[in-house]
Amino acid sequence: MASTLRVVSLVPSVTETLLSWGIEPIACTRFCEQPSINHVGGTKDPDLDAIEKLNPDLVVVDREENRLEDYQALRSRGINVESLHVASLNDVGSEVQRLADRVGVEWSHVLSPRRASRGVRAFVPIWRRPWMTIGADTYGATVLSHLGIDVLFANSDDTYPVVEERQLVEAEIDVVLAPSEPYPFGERHLDLLKSIAPVMLVDGQDLFWWGARTSVAIDRFDERLQSSIDGGR
Repeated sequence: MASTLRVVSLVPSVTETLLSWGIEPIACTRFCEQPSINHVGGTKDPDLDAIEKLNPDLVVVDREENRLEDYQALRSRGINVESLHVASLNDVGSEVQRLADRVGVEWSHVLSPRRASRGVRAFVPIWRRPWMTIGADTYGATVLSHLGIDVLFANSDDTYPVVEERQLVEAEIDVVLAPSEPYPFGERHLDLLKSIAPVMLVDGQDLFWWGARTSVAIDRFDERLQSSIDGGR
């Protein structure tokens, strides 16, 4: 039986996961890519008044995606909030299971085995002007590590390190893995990115969205790496 809970999701990957379970949130963020569902602002600027007026049974947030002050403000209004914390691939099983238990659905999570090192050093830009990348303690970096990719500049004190031009010149970069989000890297950026190293454009949602898509996204990513990187060696 489908859940009758009135759920507001402030996390794009949670919205996708709930829908895969047959649960349509009564509202979500504008970044959830669900035009048919009512939007209540963004992940960093939710419309708290609009959320309160919806009288939700549950609002779902994530500590990596949403702001502490918004979580606290929702709680202060007497709204029931489930705060998840997915900072790595290892967190997905327990955190999504907690969400599944909360909304009353069954969920299973099986990952393909961890890949041996591919011997590939990758620069993963998530922004430009300035260049920024992902730190080791992020979901995306742990996905790539699971797939045998060495993420350059990840061992920084910052979660999302700024990378200087000189570092790009000095680093021995084998490939640029350029995701489609949060910065929308695409075909128009190929010449710029190729000046750094050979480029592979990747689906940012497969790299950064966790939950229902995690297992299939990892397999899909692995297939692309096999054809684009392993096959060319």
